[in-house]
Amino acid sequence: MTAPLVSLSGLTVDFDQGARHVRALHGIDLTVRRGEAVGLVGESGCGKSITWLAALRLLGPRARVGGRVELDRQNLLDLPETELSRVRGSRIAMIFQDPASSLNPVHRIGAQIGEALTLHKGLTGEAARAEAKRLIDRVRIPAAATRLDAYPHELSGGMNQRVMIAMALAGDPDLLVADEPTTALDATIQAQILDLIDEIRRDTGMALVLISHDLGVVADLCDRVVVMYAGRIVEEAPVDALFDEPGHPYTRGLLAALPDLDGPRRRLTAIPGTVPAPGRLPHGCAFAPRCAFAEAGCSERVPVLAGAGDHRIACPVEIAVPAEPVAEPLPERVLVPA
Repeated sequence: MTAPLVSLSGLTVDFDQGARHVRALHGIDLTVRRGEAVGLVGESGCGKSITWLAALRLLGPRARVGGRVELDRQNLLDLPETELSRVRGSRIAMIFQDPASSLNPVHRIGAQIGEALTLHKGLTGEAARAEAKRLIDRVRIPAAATRLDAYPHELSGGMNQRVMIAMALAGDPDLLVADEPTTALDATIQAQILDLIDEIRRDTGMALVLISHDLGVVADLCDRVVVMYAGRIVEEAPVDALFDEPGHPYTRGLLAALPDLDGPRRRLTAIPGTVPAPGRLPHGCAFAPRCAFAEAGCSERVPVLAGAGDHRIACPVEIAVPAEPVAEPLPERVLVPA
């Protein structure tokens, strides 16, 4: 097993809200190995994006980040801002779901990629422009020489996301964090972008953290899956093990909500309720109020990740039910003559 590239240990985040602090992350322990693809899944509000924004210290002054974020055994939380700015992009790059909010609308594409190249590789002038063109070609934007002089509003959403990938590659990062990179795109473009990210990862050997709501995408692209709920990790496992034998009731609920296009027609199973807001968590297990298998002790203690090998689950309850619960079949459609 390869050594960890990045290790998060006891990562916590507290937000200042007037006279009190609200905890959003409750001690995240997570490793990413070199060349590995890790999927981070869970409903909105579970803490997926905050985890990596905190790791790169991008949450702003109201956030208090604790724990350790080690890159090759160096704690990023201890680095001065000047040193950390060199890590961002050159060692760890991050792309977001809405490229329109990340690209500067008044600067040309070539200039924005060139700025990243100047920062991370010291390239300027024609050398920067030539490398920017190579990156535009690498992410398969046609007519690269022309696109360098275009503004973001002159490109489609899919092309702008490719520009963001090109900027992320400018520093030859060891780790790419992709935060819902295809949410704003149509299905065909989504598939193209995800295939491109996967191809680049395999070609370059960089590691990937894919933050996504789409469990199908995670199943296709990732080696390992981490499931988050209410600011904690509730399950992590190799991708095949998690989809074949999910152990946590929340993971089972997420999988039961997926449509099965190859199986019998059935009603989708929804998880009742919503993710609790930070600062308003119930006592004990945060998922207990939504869990069909909750016991009396679940409201008394916060479960910790445990398990043999590389499949760990934060739930001590023995659940003797199949991973795919039987759902009520849909009634057969009846054709009524017009």
